[in-house]
Amino acid sequence: MWITAVTAVTRSMGVVAAVLILLSVGVVCQMVFVRGVLGESSIWQTEFVTFAIIAATFLGAPYILHTRGHVAVDLLPLLLGARARRWLLIVGHLIALTFCGFFLYAALPWWHEAFVTGQTTGSLWAARMWIPFLSVPVGLGMLCLQLAAELWMLYSHRGLPLGWNEEPAQ
Repeated sequence: MWITAVTAVTRSMGVVAAVLILLSVGVVCQMVFVRGVLGESSIWQTEFVTFAIIAATFLGAPYILHTRGHVAVDLLPLLLGARARRWLLIVGHLIALTFCGFFLYAALPWWHEAFVTGQTTGSLWAARMWIPFLSVPVGLGMLCLQLAAELWMLYSHRGLPLGWNEEPAQ
């Protein structure tokens, strides 16, 4: 089933995002050592950490959606009946999917241009920009797929967000 495949890729991207964050912490520690103890300048560390954190954000977004790890104010949905709650979620997911689709549509040419023209950073490191830029369309594409999977689960009555049940709150 396609939902199982989307979930598997989403979970693996969550692991990649976590590894990028851990790598960033290690690189920051190395940068502090190089600058503070050895008295040398850092060349690549600041750019690497910036790109890694941005990549972790985009690549980790589908996992956060899947695990309901985002901050949500759900007072109104919890006061509604099951049917109204489900439709509110469907409409919200459709709005999010539309936004992510437009964002993905804009990100693909942006990444492609960096790839084709061979853009690099202005530092001594001269990182090829298409590599960090790639995390934006990949993350957004998976976010769109995860939103579509969540929509299908809601529409087909196969799932509600964690902690919600079919009965309205009393």
